[in-house]
Amino acid sequence: MQSEARTCEHCKSKFSIEPGELALYEKTGTEIPVICSDCRLKQHFSFWLFGRFRKGKSDLSGESLITVMPENSRYPIYKTSEWYSDKWDPMEFGQDYDPVRPFFDQLKELQEKVPHPHQNGIKNTNCDWCDDVWNSKNCYLARSMENCEELYYSYRNLRVRNSIDVHVLFDSEKCYDSSDCYNSFRLFYSRHCRDCIDSSFLYDCRNCQSCFMCWNLRGKTHCIENVQYSKEEYEAKLESYDLGSYSAAQKLKEKFENIAKDKAVHRPNFNYRVYDSDGNYLMDTKNCHNCNTISDSEDSWNCNRGLRHKSDIDANGCWYSELLGNCASCVNAYAQKYSNWSSSRYSEYLDLCIECEYCFGCVGLKKKKYCILNKQYEKEEYEKLRMEIVSDMKKRGEYGQFLPYSMSAGPFNLSTSILYFPEAKKEDVLALGGYWEDPNTEKAEGMPAGELPDNIKDAPDSIITQPLVCPETGWRFNIAQNELSFHRENNIPLPRLHFDLRTRNALKYLTVLHPFPYKCHYCRKDIMAYYPPEWGYKNIACEECYKQNIN
Repeated sequence: MQSEARTCEHCKSKFSIEPGELALYEKTGTEIPVICSDCRLKQHFSFWLFGRFRKGKSDLSGESLITVMPENSRYPIYKTSEWYSDKWDPMEFGQDYDPVRPFFDQLKELQEKVPHPHQNGIKNTNCDWCDDVWNSKNCYLARSMENCEELYYSYRNLRVRNSIDVHVLFDSEKCYDSSDCYNSFRLFYSRHCRDCIDSSFLYDCRNCQSCFMCWNLRGKTHCIENVQYSKEEYEAKLESYDLGSYSAAQKLKEKFENIAKDKAVHRPNFNYRVYDSDGNYLMDTKNCHNCNTISDSEDSWNCNRGLRHKSDIDANGCWYSELLGNCASCVNAYAQKYSNWSSSRYSEYLDLCIECEYCFGCVGLKKKKYCILNKQYEKEEYEKLRMEIVSDMKKRGEYGQFLPYSMSAGPFNLSTSILYFPEAKKEDVLALGGYWEDPNTEKAEGMPAGELPDNIKDAPDSIITQPLVCPETGWRFNIAQNELSFHRENNIPLPRLHFDLRTRNALKYLTVLHPFPYKCHYCRKDIMAYYPPEWGYKNIACEECYKQNIN
């Protein structure tokens, strides 16, 4: 096979389909896409809401609920427990296929009738103010996590406990304002660290304990700015920093960013134990290409944010899957195509379907077989009608395309996609049939967050009853009781920015999709590295030189 040159129908950029991709499209039975991989990811993640939390009521029982779904949701919203119950039947919304009308119009019509759960995730305790949370307990205003406990204002964490403002952490506890860190305890203001304890402002450090404002260290204790101190000297010097002061912490953050720019040595990517793979944030992968933030995967292409992919292509936000083609946010799925938030087999064009087989164009079904548009058929009827629909879709240019933007859950600028494509423009999204929410210009009531006491020791107990207003977004937020206790216990000043903005600021470092050309800091050979030039990082090394010099 040879690569095929194409022009993206969305952004009009040139892209190519490589031989490995062509082989996998053929293996999975997936149509070759007409848009580039970035536009595919952008469309997939537009179905994954990163909306603002709000109170609402179940359209089934009238009970109160908390959701990130927009108030003007296109479909009924049920409490998750109600949605999984037997109190309603999605088959009641079944409809006949009309060969005269576009299939996507009919599928959208069905989608807008079928209820959706107010929150993604199951098996949680006291996680009402959360979304996309699984097997977790006592979490608040946090998203995309599994097996977590006492987690606040955080995003995409696995097995993390008693932490605040952490993003993409694994197996860690009592951490604050840290990103892409593993197996750590009481780690504050840090990035890209592993196995670190009782430390702050660490960049790319491993197996360090009681270190402060350090970079590229391995197996060290009691270091400040990469200078070794005795335990007594370290503790005395650390006392000179007023870490409970917000203004002092901001100056230290600025210094930390300058260290990342001027002093730290950067590896070209953050891949670990990979073989014949390319991308960033890959772990234990084999033969995976143009992939980012996936682990325990093999033989896959164009996959982002996933786990245990096997022979998947264009599968974004998917876990425990095999032979997926052009799918978004699908878990425990096999041989599934063009589907969203579904866990099924041998099916196409599903939205929110669980444990189904041989279904086509269905919404909200559970454990069904041979259904089209939520209507039951015999096997022979199903196969005949499916072939007819596919033929009609091909004539209209629909078949092989993912669900259209018009079927997404809410505004593009309140979806996961905006985290990866912050430069997206309203007019471009609307032109593709998507949605956009203009900011509320009404002034929120509350105390400007900039008027909070500078030092955490001066914060009164009554602060938890005081609404605060973010100076950058104008959004209102509060300080929770457990949050105040955590900040006091760890001598951390209270935040001034809304928690969603804090998350977006942190994710800037973790959502770079493509590398940029550099020369190795040591050997000067040409390399590709995942650091945008505007970050100003000076010391970027090839993998070989990084391993030789950082040990």
